[in-house]
Amino acid sequence: MKLNCDLGESFGQWKMGNDELIMPYIDMANVACGFHASDPSVMAKTVQLAQAHNVTIGAHPSYPDLQGFGRRNMSMGTAEITDMVLYQVGALQAICHAYGTEVQYVKPHGALYNTMMVDETVRSAIFKAVAMLSEAATKPLPLMVLSNAQAGKVKQHALSYSVPVIFEAFADRAYTDEGSLVPRKLEGAVLENDDEIETHVKGLIQKQQVTSINGNTIEIVADTICVHGDNLHALESVKKIREMIASL
Repeated sequence: MKLNCDLGESFGQWKMGNDELIMPYIDMANVACGFHASDPSVMAKTVQLAQAHNVTIGAHPSYPDLQGFGRRNMSMGTAEITDMVLYQVGALQAICHAYGTEVQYVKPHGALYNTMMVDETVRSAIFKAVAMLSEAATKPLPLMVLSNAQAGKVKQHALSYSVPVIFEAFADRAYTDEGSLVPRKLEGAVLENDDEIETHVKGLIQKQQVTSINGNTIEIVADTICVHGDNLHALESVKKIREMIASL
């Protein structure tokens, strides 16, 4: 089980997260590309930090919503979405190439991620961008998507674009009965209690199951588990989850 985290989300004088402390404990870094957070210098610093710890680098594109941290939905045409993803991943890829490495997967951020999982048109636009980027890469770029009841359908959709998929689950987010993430505006959407997170992650790893916010058991089959870098307890959670993965 791989552990991934959203990083590189500072910009200018604004500081977000504990990238330097978290990076040694993860396998995959989802690096912000400037539209919801980050800037060129932060992107370059994050790429070098990932290299120093042998962490796989992924692009974390977003809707152009810096003020809303990319968590507000936006109405955009399919061509706009495709170009927007190309622009952001291309910028990170250029920085990676300058430092002798490369982007190895794409994971949309926030509202773009959530919309992709329920809107086939948006998902198609993102698949198109990733497929185009793969043509210029050394190997096909996978797209990271949410593991839920629609996983089979999403995988078939991805095959039509020849895009591999990585299915992920979330260590610090509550789930609905349908396997979607509980919206952040609702109480209990973000798990902050250490014991609660530990139980949640153990269920994911050992049983491929989680308990929904309503107390129901749902199946979640994932390749990777995400911990958000902006969670107040992110560092402690990452350390404990790393220990847990190593012990199971």
